[in-house]
Amino acid sequence: MTEAFVYPRLRDRRHGPGGYADYSSYRPWLRDEFTFRCVYCLMREEWGRLTGEFDLDHFQAQVNRPDLSTDYENLVYACHSCNLRKSDKDVGDPESCLTRDLVRIYPDGRIEGTNSQAKAIILKLGLDSPKYRKWRLLWIRNIELAQQFDREHYRRLMSFPEDLPDLSRLMPVMNSRPGGVAESFYARRSRGELPEYCLE
Repeated sequence: MTEAFVYPRLRDRRHGPGGYADYSSYRPWLRDEFTFRCVYCLMREEWGRLTGEFDLDHFQAQVNRPDLSTDYENLVYACHSCNLRKSDKDVGDPESCLTRDLVRIYPDGRIEGTNSQAKAIILKLGLDSPKYRKWRLLWIRNIELAQQFDREHYRRLMSFPEDLPDLSRLMPVMNSRPGGVAESFYARRSRGELPEYCLE
């Protein structure tokens, strides 16, 4: 399977900003946290046509848990399509449910969860619907062909965005994981440690 459609390993969050009055203030943190791609379908910023194609989603919906509306731990980075499909439904934490150990993606674009929580998210968001399968297969083939025959195009598809957020310039009221700033992609690029391809 192409590396573009491998879900991340189970891990703790790198960042822990808090105290913002408006959840939209967490956008730069969440872009970095989720490696500039949708937590649900793995669409990348670099594949989009325009800005504004990514939302901040509450995996425990605001309508059900208004007390968590500005809680960083309840926020994920999601493409607009997945966010619309999820709507006001609650789902399990996708960081622990959609991992490489719990989700399989097949060369024909099918996706399968291997436990009940992963299966529930896939079902609720329709990630295995014919349209999502077709979309996923299109990108699998695009990336495979670029990797074989057009390395420059492959680099464009799989590289990091140019506008990496400089988290050191942000001033949240609190940060429970301040060490994450030094491990951000902007900081790694500044130290010359940023990989050529965005595969994390």
